[in-house]
Amino acid sequence: MNIANWLNDAGQRWPGRPALFEGPRQVADYGAFAALARDRAVQLVNEHGIAPGDRVALFMKNGCQYLELLYAIWWAGAVAVPINFKLHPAEAGWIVDNAQARLIFTDGGRMFSPEALPHGCRELDGEERVACVPADSQRLATPSPRHSDDLAWLFYTSGTTGRSKGVMLSHGNLTAMSLCYPLDVDPVSPDDAVVYAAPMSHGAGLYNFIHVRCGARHVVPQSRGFKADELFGLASVLGNISLFAAPTMVKRMVEQARHQGYGGEGIKTIVYGGAPMYLADLQDAVETFGPRLVQIYGQGESPMTISALSREWIADRDHPDWATRVACVGRAQSCVEIRILDPGHAPLPPGQPGEIAVRGATVMRGYWRNDAATDQALVDGWLLTGDIGFLDHAGYLTLTDRSKDVIITGGSNVYPREVEEVLAQHPDVFEVCVVGEPDAQWGESVVAFVVPRDAEVLDASLLNAWFIERMASFKKPKKYVFRTELPKNSYGKILKTDLRQWLKEVASVTAVP
Repeated sequence: MNIANWLNDAGQRWPGRPALFEGPRQVADYGAFAALARDRAVQLVNEHGIAPGDRVALFMKNGCQYLELLYAIWWAGAVAVPINFKLHPAEAGWIVDNAQARLIFTDGGRMFSPEALPHGCRELDGEERVACVPADSQRLATPSPRHSDDLAWLFYTSGTTGRSKGVMLSHGNLTAMSLCYPLDVDPVSPDDAVVYAAPMSHGAGLYNFIHVRCGARHVVPQSRGFKADELFGLASVLGNISLFAAPTMVKRMVEQARHQGYGGEGIKTIVYGGAPMYLADLQDAVETFGPRLVQIYGQGESPMTISALSREWIADRDHPDWATRVACVGRAQSCVEIRILDPGHAPLPPGQPGEIAVRGATVMRGYWRNDAATDQALVDGWLLTGDIGFLDHAGYLTLTDRSKDVIITGGSNVYPREVEEVLAQHPDVFEVCVVGEPDAQWGESVVAFVVPRDAEVLDASLLNAWFIERMASFKKPKKYVFRTELPKNSYGKILKTDLRQWLKEVASVTAVP
């Protein structure tokens, strides 16, 4: 089944229902949304020769045109290649080349010189409007037939361990992922408005499908990105808004809400994921916004759909085990199974940490043109996530860390997240990130990068004293690096690779010959 059938169906069933918004202003109903996607699909086929299975890249900021183009690509039977708009054009060019894309849409259509794109790929202006195609003469009155196993979305990972890999997501993967949302995350009604404050090339964009299927509203902020005060304004005008946000975005929303005395009015749901939400930050968010937060855990390889933790669990701060309950990432979503595996890929019993593995209808087909990586990630039908965690006896999953982030110091494992949790509770710490640094004596040492609320009142001795009162001393950071900010990707996720590289460069400069 072609996922674009959902938009075609919505356009036929609810042509007058509000669909696309730029800020608070409606720009299209569902009848117009479907017609725009159809007309763009005809243009792709007639003017550019796009055929089913061809790849078409999007290297654009958020916008209503982004949704139109996504559905036009699928309507034509082609494959969408959404690219993080914050990447350097050279990085985007590599992805276009690897994906063997025929076209790339950009803001303005003049981002690349002709020699910067691979042979046979053309750049087009994604904001340019297309002429209406007469309904009685169009070739694509309905979306091109596609099988559930056919490729639909080619998602390129962040490339934290080298060149990014193209995750192959099929129409069936996207359908299963979407149907999990109302079952496991949040029911959807036509009165809802999903706001795209995080990049549509990633998880936020993937949540469009179920909102199309249910005939809900799609809102792109006028800033085309994330601004907390703008979100609050949209909530007050449109009402019933939902959004996906990284924990750092939620933290900024809390800071802004407290600054302006806002309590979450007009917000239906904040779905957070993509990085750890530290207990202190979650407590602040619940105090500020009330029962509006839902946590999901997923990866690009099983998009947005490994586990979920309900708003009821998160909001129930009176429960005696609240801190323990919200430290987990919930139970398996409806379409998947979760196992914890030892290094030999044998299942581990409840309570024992190991690598998290997932199996189900949402798991990717594999990595594009990378059989070796596919064989490493997909073993006996299970996706090996590279994340470390454990299941309790009730089936709740606790995520400890990425396997590559575990710090082995003096032969003992230190999970950065547990160190970060302790330091984040200090009242003078705004943000913290912990990484390992090579150490001749210990193998690795623990290094904490800290953004203080006030640099004049916080130092390493105060943090050390705070830490040793709450956790084993061997896990204590050997070094604190104070920063005004931490490097982040477009989703607000802290880039540990950048911090490790900085440590490596400093070590090479200060090394004694």
